[in-house]
Amino acid sequence: MTITTVRRTGLVLAATVALTALTTLTVISACTSSAVLGPSGSAGPSGDRGADTDTDTGAGQRDEASRLRSVMALRSAERSTAGAGSARVESTTAMGSLMSMTADGTLAWGDGLVGTLTITYTDGAVADAMRRLGSTSMEARYLPDAYYARVGDTFAARTGGGPWIRYGHDDLEDVAGGGAAGLGDQIRGFTPQQCVKLLLASGDVRRVGEERVRGTPATRYSGTVEPARLKTRNPGPGTGRSAELADLTQQLIRAGVTTQTVDVWVDDRDLLVKKVERAKTATGRLTQTAYYADYGVKVTTEAPPAADTQDATDVLDGPRAAP
Repeated sequence: MTITTVRRTGLVLAATVALTALTTLTVISACTSSAVLGPSGSAGPSGDRGADTDTDTGAGQRDEASRLRSVMALRSAERSTAGAGSARVESTTAMGSLMSMTADGTLAWGDGLVGTLTITYTDGAVADAMRRLGSTSMEARYLPDAYYARVGDTFAARTGGGPWIRYGHDDLEDVAGGGAAGLGDQIRGFTPQQCVKLLLASGDVRRVGEERVRGTPATRYSGTVEPARLKTRNPGPGTGRSAELADLTQQLIRAGVTTQTVDVWVDDRDLLVKKVERAKTATGRLTQTAYYADYGVKVTTEAPPAADTQDATDVLDGPRAAP
């Protein structure tokens, strides 16, 4: 493997993992019916008349009332989770044969993303590639203007610099290639409730029931997100942030997602405590499960020492690279 290949491989992998550890923004073929969008698109069996029509109308009204209650509950969860400002995060992600990984740490959001995650590669092509680069795990530090990845001493020795790589958010697309379009904005704008926003915008929301999440009572909600429909769908009153929805939709489309399912669990404080996203993407079947706890936890994250840090653009250009 040449020095140039090492640079490009290491930089692209670390940049991609930065986003994947936070959120998939994607998920699997539909497991729920889009018929829950409401009674406006439903039709009774052919030949319905009289009492049968009344029965169907009543059922449709009950379904719509249930959907509206779910929407109101998720709007409350979105507000409460956003307002909490920080949490402890633990997630597992699997993306076909490409990668399997875990991540845990603390994150704060609001005025840009701040926090630290420890990411461990457990299987797949990415894990194999990172092992060849001398690392099976990586510390990731998120700050409002940049993301830092501790790629390890082996990679640092091959590139002639320190063990930390700095990715300026505005440089990510150039460093990681065209497939990373919008990656910086995704990292900057990360919040746990993004999946809730997608569910609300999709119009496909249903209450599944009461369950316990690691001992905590919670209510589970489920829905299906179809990016092609989101692209043309009017978010309607109360969903808000049409520009933000457009960005999320484009991220899904770029990932090759046609349909994703999202399940979220909300506790009695209206806080998101678990999410599961599933999708079939251009790179294979993808699943992510994330748990959120200790809302409001203090998050203190600092940039690594400058002497131990290489800028991703310098590594790519190779001015400090070993011969």
